[in-house]
Amino acid sequence: MSSIQFTALAGLPEITPGADLARLLAESLDSMALALEPTDVLVVAQKIVSKAEGRYVNLSEVTPSARARELAEITGKDARLVEVVLSESVHVLRAQPDVLIVRHRLGYVMANAGVDRSNVASDDGERVLLLPLDPDGSAAQLRSALANRCGVAVGVLISDSFGRPWRNGVVNIALGAAGLPALIDRRGELDRQGRKLEVTEVALGDAIAAAAGIVMGEAAEGTPAALARGLNVTAPARNARSLIRPLEKDLFR
Repeated sequence: MSSIQFTALAGLPEITPGADLARLLAESLDSMALALEPTDVLVVAQKIVSKAEGRYVNLSEVTPSARARELAEITGKDARLVEVVLSESVHVLRAQPDVLIVRHRLGYVMANAGVDRSNVASDDGERVLLLPLDPDGSAAQLRSALANRCGVAVGVLISDSFGRPWRNGVVNIALGAAGLPALIDRRGELDRQGRKLEVTEVALGDAIAAAAGIVMGEAAEGTPAALARGLNVTAPARNARSLIRPLEKDLFR
């Protein structure tokens, strides 16, 4: 790969539950005179996937538990929000003022279990959005629907912004993947000096998602999808769950 091009898709509307994302993405591509090619990857923000899947919770309907109230006191967060975070989590890793880091039910280590209010339309500000139930499954379904509509089976990534240990700022990572290798195992290959690679695995899904995030934006840009073109990867397809380090190998617990 000598060059890769990332293009934000324009004209996507506000996504509502039940929205046909494949149709909307295809219409955006058509409006930009972009025809999908077999080696393309579509990167789609988690938020619009969750919106289409109706992954909303209204805080006015949530009753916080004693544990949620305890953590809310520590973090300064709404106890009802904390209760939703706990419902999506299997373990609380850190609780400090303004910070609640958990292990999500899908294995991600993240702030607030991905429960979010930003860019979520709500008349009373009480509605929050959760991650998709199965991001890899969502990516696979979207890939299939796009292939049926456009006649080309491209790679699909569902991305979300994550913080990182010991680093300021967020970058996009791959929550879900279909039709491409989210993780490439290069162990056993030789470097230029003939030394065998012993630990090198390439998080290609995260790298593509991070680069796409530059053109998609993080706030009010309104461009929650991007087309990555120029990738030429021959490794076997692997979903995004392959990127999650097994718990027994997690050195940061």
